[in-house]
Amino acid sequence: MSTISVPVQFDDPINAAILAVSEDTLQGFQLDPFGEVAARSEVDLETVLIRVRAMLEAGTIRRVRQTLMATNLAHGALVAWQIPEDRLSAAFDTMYQNDPFSGHVVIRSTDTAITGSTYRLWTTLKVPQGFSMRKHADYLKAVTGATHYRIMPAKRLFALGVGHIRRKGLTVGSRAEVPAEIIDPAIVLLSELDWKVLVALKREFEPSEIERYLWQARADEAGVSLETFEAVAQSLQERKVIGRWNTLSQRQETLE
Repeated sequence: MSTISVPVQFDDPINAAILAVSEDTLQGFQLDPFGEVAARSEVDLETVLIRVRAMLEAGTIRRVRQTLMATNLAHGALVAWQIPEDRLSAAFDTMYQNDPFSGHVVIRSTDTAITGSTYRLWTTLKVPQGFSMRKHADYLKAVTGATHYRIMPAKRLFALGVGHIRRKGLTVGSRAEVPAEIIDPAIVLLSELDWKVLVALKREFEPSEIERYLWQARADEAGVSLETFEAVAQSLQERKVIGRWNTLSQRQETLE
């Protein structure tokens, strides 16, 4: 089937059924993600593959990937920055464009003198294992002209559902049947083999890669057998390094 004739809109009922499952309900490493999507959505597998490929090509789906629990791979925190007003925009550009360890860079707007209102710039900061978050924050302070900063590491975490399609059917005040799982941030040390598999595992999928058996090509990329790749991925899941499998749409935002 030509993807030109395939519906790619959110409100197409088949696409909605697929996305309601694939956006955020598949937890952990998935050996057969599209097979699982087909089973849960009650859409046949071939149609799932065609629709996901078409939506990815059209931009309806922003990315298809196996997510990671980045909090367990590197030290990270929310950081609030005090920066003189005349340097605020330049500091934003520096953090956003030139610092690979800063993310979610936001200038906070406030019209009232409330607690914390002097901290106008907020970012997340994550540094590789073996590096100092404090030293990097000091470096950014000097580069941007910040007068003060506060590093606020998370004490506990829980995963947020990001499924746009699934949320549309929820009523105000709806609650999940079970409480969210609390996650304790803890750095996991990985072996060279772990990193090889992880790098191949996390790379987003191109439309041409959307097929049922995804992992053989990624195992080849990592230079290991399929059995070894899957075993390492399962081990990473047990060590809470693997997040969820998802197809993230253009109308979603995520904290992962």
